[in-house]
Amino acid sequence: MGTWRAVLRVAGFLGMTVAIMPVQWLLIRFGLAGARSLPVRYHRLLCKLIGIKVTVKGTPVTDRPVLICANHTSYLDIPVMSTVFPVSFIAKSEVATWPFFGQMSKLQRTVFVERERRTKTREHRNEIHARIVNGDTLILFPEGTSNDGNRVLPFKSALMSVAQMSVVGEDGTLDDMVMVQPVSLAYTRLHGIPMGRHYRPFFAWYGDMDLVPHLWDVFKLGPFDVVLEFHEPVSITEAGTRKALARYCEDKVAEGVSRAISGRDDAGRKAA
Repeated sequence: MGTWRAVLRVAGFLGMTVAIMPVQWLLIRFGLAGARSLPVRYHRLLCKLIGIKVTVKGTPVTDRPVLICANHTSYLDIPVMSTVFPVSFIAKSEVATWPFFGQMSKLQRTVFVERERRTKTREHRNEIHARIVNGDTLILFPEGTSNDGNRVLPFKSALMSVAQMSVVGEDGTLDDMVMVQPVSLAYTRLHGIPMGRHYRPFFAWYGDMDLVPHLWDVFKLGPFDVVLEFHEPVSITEAGTRKALARYCEDKVAEGVSRAISGRDDAGRKAA
């Protein structure tokens, strides 16, 4: 049964994706508004196809410039976080070279960064800031890598320096600061039953795992539940320093992940 389920899901995924990619390319090419909203609709359909139920806690910032900082467990984080509202991601430069998935990333207007080249940090920061100022919501994974989903790795603060840059209004005066909103993402249930530490790594993609076999297993296993929690945003002024800002985000995200995987998040949730 699991194999047939996977076959049907893979066929649906490929058919839907191949059909929608040229449409998204045209929307981006001609600067049409649908370039932001189409990925949301696509990822919602994709989550239904795979069997992902996304439950949202908290309120995302949508009325001011914001950088989202989230923990990173899997490539599945991308469709999960894209179901809520239009977002783009900050990813390592290697992703751009991946067959098929690299093109998908480009069509969601991903910002590609060279994490190992510190001399590029300022250039990447300026690009991220420009995108945020122009109305885009970008998602940064400050851990710098993915993990097994049972914990949160230390947050790196380098690209959070974008929060130190001011936003100038249309009249040329200082308008606002870039807010940073921590977001926790946790894979919690499989077929309605709590996953536990044993099954959660089946959905996590980390280390030297091969992508295609892992994706096949995900298509076979579902359905499963994910909890996405938006925490209180903070500015660099409130945090004090860039490193303090990273610590605040790391602590909030770790608390959210712990609460979700322990089952203490059952109240006050809504499905995306």
